[in-house]
Amino acid sequence: MSGGLLTIAALALADVLFSRNVASVRNLIFVLITSSACIVMSGLPEIFFPELPQRLVMVLKAGLGPLAGAIALIYLGIWLGGMREDMLVYRLTAWGGAVLFFAAMGLTMAGAVVAPGRSFRELLLFTACFNLAAVVLALLATVRAALLGDPLARWMVGACVLLALTTIGLYLKGLNVSGAGLGTWILTALSTVSYYLLASALIYVRLRQNRQLKRLSRMQLGDDPATGLPTGLTLINEVEHAFWRTARQHGECTVVCLHLRNLYELGQAAGRGVEHQIQVAMAARIRRAAGFRCIVGLYHPRCFVVVISADKRRAYVNTTINRLRQMVAQPLSVVGANQARHDFMPQLGVGVVTLDPSDAKPLEVINEAERKALGVSNGNGRSSRPAPLSQDAIPTGW
Repeated sequence: MSGGLLTIAALALADVLFSRNVASVRNLIFVLITSSACIVMSGLPEIFFPELPQRLVMVLKAGLGPLAGAIALIYLGIWLGGMREDMLVYRLTAWGGAVLFFAAMGLTMAGAVVAPGRSFRELLLFTACFNLAAVVLALLATVRAALLGDPLARWMVGACVLLALTTIGLYLKGLNVSGAGLGTWILTALSTVSYYLLASALIYVRLRQNRQLKRLSRMQLGDDPATGLPTGLTLINEVEHAFWRTARQHGECTVVCLHLRNLYELGQAAGRGVEHQIQVAMAARIRRAAGFRCIVGLYHPRCFVVVISADKRRAYVNTTINRLRQMVAQPLSVVGANQARHDFMPQLGVGVVTLDPSDAKPLEVINEAERKALGVSNGNGRSSRPAPLSQDAIPTGW
């Protein structure tokens, strides 16, 4: 159990180092304090470090549990949405957490002065009652949130049940209750690790949902809200940065424009709005075919842009273009009005421009690639882009 908790704590620390946001720090504090309370109550530190002062162990056992319960309750209230979602849930978690915090302070001081033996056992039993009260409050809050329609709260109810088993098992161990044997400790260990795994997963899912809602509420400047691809000035800046980075590495860039001619063709038969389904599906296909090394953006609703940076051997470029050709041109099924399914066959024009990026202008290059995708010549057989190494046009309508 302790090994599992230390592993989870290490993952939480890694998340803090990479994410560097308040939510990851909050998760690390929660994991460190609550898992420390579990390990202390298991009696393992006294076995590994028999020279530990008995008074220190008593203080930790008396105070860490309620402190962990207070933090768990307060963070649960934040996870459930706080007062903006439901005032009763907020009161159960915030007020309950505050009461437990002050109880933790009082129990810590009591652990520092109480006599070992029977008096400490009674204090520990009092501590167990506070922790079980925290579990009950957490159960009430999550059940109410689930009844109000929070889909993740249903899973958190299961996590609270695991927490109840953990709390009961750990205090049975700490109080040395007779009749509890190996099966009880195995169940306690499994419940503890399962609780942290489930709670961590739910925290991650809710954090991802909140980030998505935050992005949509701000209409993330430069990102298309349907596909999530960069567009407008953001796309131009990313292409310019890719040109600069590739020029420093003495490579070359290939700009691919995929022009979807029949994006709005199904609008009359399937109903308005299916074009958004088509855009999202096409963006996912292009993103998957291009991989994460390439810049993928939306120049305008009909035109997707892929920027490929590579060395001058071009093997990677040819492979990527072939993968785009195979994946993007496949038929697509969309759902229209009355949940009727319609088949959509993409009619794509593809233009490819390969160039030396050292002095290229992104907007001119993208426009040239789009002209190739549309099959439009500039009249003199040459592009307006600077210093191209080579140009390729893939025939329209694969």
